[in-house]
This record gives sequence, structure tokens and C-alpha cells, in this order.
Amino acid sequence: MDRRLFLAGTASIVLLPLAPAAATPDAMAEAIRKIVGTATPTEGRVKLDVPPLVENGSTVPLTVSVDSPMTEAEHVKAIHVFTEKNPQPNVFSARLGPRNGKAMVGTRIKLGDSQRIVAIAETSDGKFWSAGADVIVTLAACLEEST
Repeated sequence: MDRRLFLAGTASIVLLPLAPAAATPDAMAEAIRKIVGTATPTEGRVKLDVPPLVENGSTVPLTVSVDSPMTEAEHVKAIHVFTEKNPQPNVFSARLGPRNGKAMVGTRIKLGDSQRIVAIAETSDGKFWSAGADVIVTLAACLEEST
């Protein structure tokens, strides 16, 4: 096949635009339910440090810390972070143990739009603690469409 024939063939293919993923607060609630089951997370013990206004959603700094002694008897088992408008509501989950010494996770995430972020800590006694923050994004990232 020569180049012109290939280009003519590919130009005749009609491509439908990809729609962005249908991310909703309900999708975030469902993702949280998959983690906590029938338990209800309690507000407190979790500190979610994220800027309230970010210029670029491609790299949003985020730190989650949990007030815990981190002993064998009482420690944070996991920290989960969720967003309500990103294509994937479960942004990440970090597994921890008493050897971590401190229940803290810091990273950068992408945000597709202004939205609420929720952090949930799972403790060794089976309880869930939470904190939330609203973030305004002026330039979105994390879109699942081809341009």
C-alpha cells in the first residue's frame, strides 16, 4: 500500500468525538460505599490540606494527615481520596501500618473541574474518619477525550 492510498483510506473514516466520562457526585458516593460498606464515616481526625483555588488542575498538591498514635493496637490502615467530577472518583488509596510512624500521605493529583475532594481514613478498629474540601480549578485537567 502506498502512502496516498493509506491517507485517502484513513481520511474517509468518520470518527465520532469521544464524550468525557460521566463523573458525578453519585459516582463518588458509590466509590466511597465500595470502601466503607455500610459504615458511615465520621468527620474528624483527618486533615485534608489542598489549596482552595488552583490555577492549573494538572498538578494539584494534596496532603492527608490523620490524628493517630500509629501503634500496633491503634493505627491507620488506609487513606482513601475521592473526587466528585473526575473520570475516576477513587483517586488513590494508600495502605499504612504502625511502622509508618505517622499517618500522612502527600502527592499531586489531577482535577478535571472545580469540585469537592473527600479523604477517608480507615483505622485498625474498623472505623472510618473523613474530611472534605472544595477546590476551584481555573484550568481543568484529567479529561478523557481526544482532540
